[in-house]
Amino acid sequence: MTHAPAAASFSALGTTATIALLNPPALPAALEQLHDSLEAVDLACSRFRPDSELVRANACAGSSVPISPLFARFLRCALDAARMTDGRLDPTLGAQLREAGYDRTFALVRERKSWRIASSPGRRGPTWKDVELDDNRHLLCVPPGAELDLGATAKALAADEAAGAIAESCDTGVLVSLGGDLAVAGAGPEGGWPVLIADDHASSVGSPGPTVAIATGGLATSSIAVRRWRTNVGEAHHILDPHTFRPAVTPWRTVSVAAASCLAANVAATAAIVLGEAALAWLAERQLPARCVGHDGSTVTVGGWPAEVRAA
Repeated sequence: MTHAPAAASFSALGTTATIALLNPPALPAALEQLHDSLEAVDLACSRFRPDSELVRANACAGSSVPISPLFARFLRCALDAARMTDGRLDPTLGAQLREAGYDRTFALVRERKSWRIASSPGRRGPTWKDVELDDNRHLLCVPPGAELDLGATAKALAADEAAGAIAESCDTGVLVSLGGDLAVAGAGPEGGWPVLIADDHASSVGSPGPTVAIATGGLATSSIAVRRWRTNVGEAHHILDPHTFRPAVTPWRTVSVAAASCLAANVAATAAIVLGEAALAWLAERQLPARCVGHDGSTVTVGGWPAEVRAA
């Protein structure tokens, strides 16, 4: 007998965590496991809690500090993402994000009436290439003048790791979504997990937008339509162009990518926002199914993005 998926959601990592699994009796244990794993990621990687490893490492810039294996793993993935995107996803832009106005959790940023951005960005300092990470001894030295921010990779990697661990421990097909960064593991429902593609991860199932099915790997949507705030020079958003230190000027309001993992999907989707028009060729060269939505709502798909079925 096949059970309908059981699902639950809660707040975590400054967004909404959702889990769905095909073994309903395992939901309480899976929820506890997901909560514990995300708390560990938050304690390691948060830019907004003073007791996090990331905040401590930033405060000790220029000196080597011991870090946990978890933080080392998440930072290594961020550095790998920077390398694979030729620096378009640079995890050393924490200070520039603060200067742009993203200096606290987004719920608090949104409440602020406005933010003043300096007339010209600071000079280019250290980059991701200057971060010294000893993976074996778990030692980290953040270069002076840089601040780490793992926002482009941490949630996606957390979704991948949580989905894989829960599928194994609970012997079930599972979907984990963290603010639109979505990973699946185990044997899923027949035809795959249906996923609504929308600008806002909080959109309800009945919201306008196409639905696609995902059976393996991950799917991520990067959007500049939701995480926006007012400044003295107009609206800003959270995806920076590492060449200008400013929110990326891009023709895309939303990019969705499917890949072998949620991490790979989110890296590509975020890089595509920064790449702008060049993203179409970049995604096609990597044979990544992707859907790019312009500011006027027009849509371009590449890489064999599946035919879409309109949600009711």
